[in-house]
Amino acid sequence: MNRRDSLLAALVASIWGFNFVVIDWGMDGVPPLLFAAIRFTFVVFPAILFVARPAAPWRVVAAVGVFMSLGQFGFLYVSMDAGMPPGLAALVLQAQVIFTILIAAGVLRELPTPAQVVGVVIGAVGLAVVAVGRGGGVTVVALALCLLGALSWGIGNVVSRASGVMGGLSLTVWSAVVVPVPLVALSLVVDGPAVVGDALASFSWQAALSTLYTAGLASLVGYGVFNTLLSRNPSSSVVPWVLLAPVVAMASAWALLDQRPNSAELLGGVLLILGVLVAMRPVRSPSGGRGVDELVVPDDLAAQR
Repeated sequence: MNRRDSLLAALVASIWGFNFVVIDWGMDGVPPLLFAAIRFTFVVFPAILFVARPAAPWRVVAAVGVFMSLGQFGFLYVSMDAGMPPGLAALVLQAQVIFTILIAAGVLRELPTPAQVVGVVIGAVGLAVVAVGRGGGVTVVALALCLLGALSWGIGNVVSRASGVMGGLSLTVWSAVVVPVPLVALSLVVDGPAVVGDALASFSWQAALSTLYTAGLASLVGYGVFNTLLSRNPSSSVVPWVLLAPVVAMASAWALLDQRPNSAELLGGVLLILGVLVAMRPVRSPSGGRGVDELVVPDDLAAQR
């Protein structure tokens, strides 16, 4: 990657990392499932009027939306509402790489490489360190919900990989069609019509700015730039930049929200990111050179942002 593309990749990863702090800031007073539904409403509209539908069966597009967006962000928002700090949430979500490898091995019969096995073990140890040494404000429930979000993302990765659908802005927009209605319905059941009505009636400017950032900047602009980078650079040069997002999330949460990670969270985070980096090493061709980039995180990983 040239310097310009490297700077763009760093910028996108920073936008995605700060995204977690923005979610936490804007969700005050809004039920988490309703807030996620509002976000994806604006991911869909008005972009769907200008973005062509991806060349894939509707069932595949819907499945990607259910797992990569509805499941991942439904669990993430509820987890953060239950006390999961933004920085730690961004970090734990990277467990999706571990889940992707394991699910692909079981469903697609894609046996992991030795590097991927090592990466999974290192990452799992990192998660265990985070789980055991998490701060008192992080409950087991909040951590489990965030891990369920990572699991949903991993399932979405495998669905997308099995279908052969190429990632793109069109998949981001059209797969989000299946997200808002179920989330609103769940919010009505969990929170009650009165709470949902009051939240909509008193929707604050902070919530509006947060939605504008998460839907417009993080999902649409961020992914548009990231997809452009993937179109002119090898995946192995672009995808690892995503690991900057948890670093930015933790640093910004520390600076703006005074949420300082403890030693166990930092150590576990380093181990998890190290495991992801090891697992994401591209496969080498038999001749010893690099073959086609075979990363466990598919190119459409950014559809979840």
